[in-house]
Amino acid sequence: MMITKGLIARDLGLKQGSSNTAEGTFLARHVLIGEAAGSGTFMTLDFIFFVLVGFCAQIVDGALGMAFGVLSTTSLLALGVPVANASAMTHVAEIFTTAASGASHVYHRNVDWKLVVRLAPAGMIGGAVGAYILANVDGKAIEPFVSAYLIAVGLIILFKAFQPRWPRDVKDWIVPPVGLGGGVLDAIGGGGWGPIVTSTLVGRGHDPKKVIGSTSLTEFAVTAIISLTFMLTLGWSELSSAIGLIVGGVIAAPLGALLVRRLPVKLLMITVSLVIISTTAMRFF
Repeated sequence: MMITKGLIARDLGLKQGSSNTAEGTFLARHVLIGEAAGSGTFMTLDFIFFVLVGFCAQIVDGALGMAFGVLSTTSLLALGVPVANASAMTHVAEIFTTAASGASHVYHRNVDWKLVVRLAPAGMIGGAVGAYILANVDGKAIEPFVSAYLIAVGLIILFKAFQPRWPRDVKDWIVPPVGLGGGVLDAIGGGGWGPIVTSTLVGRGHDPKKVIGSTSLTEFAVTAIISLTFMLTLGWSELSSAIGLIVGGVIAAPLGALLVRRLPVKLLMITVSLVIISTTAMRFF
């Protein structure tokens, strides 16, 4: 059966005759490719692009403990995917990618379980609260403040990469509050758990390798709660487009975890800071 414009529009949550050129081009490309293939599947050039986005974003996220959500959402918006769909696709995909990434970090012994125990409950509560807020309030209103915070944290980490470091005890008082705030802002901003939690803890002197592994594992629970809350409050069901992100992310997960064990700490901190600053700055344009 040939794909019709109405079916594609329904799947992406678009309205026919949209005035948005990027979204219209994205829709038209799906229609033309689908009709040529004579199939109702999502095996199109855009599906392949989703796989590549998921793969590249997860390589960065698995190695640095951040940026899957930010990179995926930014890439999907650039392709012309509507904001709501991009956010939904990213969070659903993260359930699978964070599970694969977390398991890989456990295997490579990058996880501090005491840190996970302190982060997970606060992060899950924050994620549920943030998802509920976003379902009722426009998250765009606070996005500039979140972006400014992330850039500041990125600069702090870059500075600390060239300073003597003394690892802090995992009992650092800020761990639960950062987990709570990270969960809230991740749900509202379409990504932020890694940049906020990982960058803050690394910036305070925690072992970068253990922080990256622990936050990556904890993110699975946080993402699952966020996605569940979104589905219950917004009733999203048309999320088949996330399959491409899932496929690419799951394939890349073991590679990112392996990079954590091979990269030197100083290079890791510099890279983390540059990823935070560059990906956050993209949101201003």
